[in-house]
Amino acid sequence: MIKIDGQRIALLLTGNELMSGDTVDSNSSRIALALGEQNMGVSRKITVGDETTLLESSLTQLCDVAPVVIINGGLGPTDDDMTADVVAKVLGVSLTQHSEALRHLEDWCQRRGLDLNQSNLKQTWLPDGADVVANPIGSAVGFQVEINNSLVIATPGVPVELSAMLPDIGRRIAARIGGGQTFIRRLQTFGIGESTIQELVHARARDWPDEVTLGFRSGLPQLELKLQIASEADLERRDQAEAILMDLIGDHIIGTDNDRLAIAVQRALRDRNMTMTTAESCTGGLIASMITKEPGSSAVIGSGFLTYANTSKRDVLGVPQATLDQNGAVSEPVVKAMLSGALKVANADIGVAVSGIAGPTGGSDDKPVGTVWIAWGSEQAMNSIRLRVPGDRERFQVLVAAIGLDLIRRQLLALPELPHYIERFRHTSGSN
Repeated sequence: MIKIDGQRIALLLTGNELMSGDTVDSNSSRIALALGEQNMGVSRKITVGDETTLLESSLTQLCDVAPVVIINGGLGPTDDDMTADVVAKVLGVSLTQHSEALRHLEDWCQRRGLDLNQSNLKQTWLPDGADVVANPIGSAVGFQVEINNSLVIATPGVPVELSAMLPDIGRRIAARIGGGQTFIRRLQTFGIGESTIQELVHARARDWPDEVTLGFRSGLPQLELKLQIASEADLERRDQAEAILMDLIGDHIIGTDNDRLAIAVQRALRDRNMTMTTAESCTGGLIASMITKEPGSSAVIGSGFLTYANTSKRDVLGVPQATLDQNGAVSEPVVKAMLSGALKVANADIGVAVSGIAGPTGGSDDKPVGTVWIAWGSEQAMNSIRLRVPGDRERFQVLVAAIGLDLIRRQLLALPELPHYIERFRHTSGSN
């Protein structure tokens, strides 16, 4: 049968947890991104539960149309891990204990001081004739076979294990169908949406180089822009497109590749030999966590404060009890006093403080759910603003934390301190 997908790759994902929603499928994105960097694309995906007949029919279907099929999941030691059995049945061969898989498992157990049991040994039985695909992290190796002139590669479902194996898998696939270098420039942005960027670019359509494709990958809280060209000869055109974006939305571009807001803030602090602090109530320490999650954070933050209760605001940060009684915890005087106290206690140059109502309850007519006061800056240059951030509790916390970091970034870089996205939130707050 002719492979109608040409040089495209098909994915077969297996697991009852994927079908029930207990586990979110991130592996297909992980695979597609890794292969895309080598100019190899995924054309289709089938997700099925742990049911032998469905797995067999799905695998047979994909091998009829795609030159490469990647199976993800079902390589573990339990009864519902049936990928090896299914592949063997479709191939019409038996399972045999693979010596390389056995050595891998023995070494894996020895390094961890574990006894090799019968359940684990299940992972060493592979379809007869299969080639092992090394797993540098986990106990279960992957494997590779040929089915109906399709290259079939079975991979573990554990994301960190899959990620570690993808470079090898990419090389195997490229040797089969060919790959190539892609010329992608990734720009990380915050506070601006796809539609707004697209409209701005459309307005500059006359200047935009035809050789450059603009793509988007949405996330919370950032939006990634992808500038892609077909060949090295178009690198100058890609630079031209990037310059247009810098002109249009430069203050929203926080970095390149995998940069995050916290990295951008760290970079700005290090460049100025400054330190920061945080004083958080409604975000529960998320701002500090975002900073310290990134390597090198010890150079820019020494202390952060989670002062959820009013007594903590008073006793730890020195917020006057009278200020709390008169204004309430979610107020401008309190959030500015929180920041002043944090700057003093941490002996930091700059900081951010937040106090709000994350919900789903606790709001009032004058302070509805989603209301938040943010103070940022230094003792000498302190700013504050009231916003109303819609959405559930998690979205509220992530966005408030990101906004707080972005406001610090903007002050450090002398960018417009109140970008247009602030107006969207301030409009719904009902505040001045």
